[in-house]
Amino acid sequence: IDVDPIFFEYNKADITPQAQVALEKVLYVMKEFPTLHIMIESHTDSRGSDSYNMSLSNSRAEHTKRYIIANGIEANRIEGARGFGESKLKNKCSNGVSCSEEEHSLNRRSNFIIVENKPDF
Repeated sequence: IDVDPIFFEYNKADITPQAQVALEKVLYVMKEFPTLHIMIESHTDSRGSDSYNMSLSNSRAEHTKRYIIANGIEANRIEGARGFGESKLKNKCSNGVSCSEEEHSLNRRSNFIIVENKPDF
């Protein structure tokens, strides 16, 4: 099962309308496979201090988790929601590297990791 990441606007943790569309796939998969458990990992671009970015990424993880729960998925099926700040960039756009807005935007994301499928017995 391949679940695409959702993306965030610069300096924000709100779920955007585009992210809502992508989250529909996550919700669909979780409803189709009711024993599926996930982990949410959220990230920022490199702009801002390391501590601010860690806080922002944790906020993004929590917003993502709350959205999924608010749309009918049991909280215990989300094994964790953790921010990684700018520690796992998808490209070369680290501190001091000149990048376009489009390049930075690829790093502002929440990923969904399938932890396991726990069958009901």
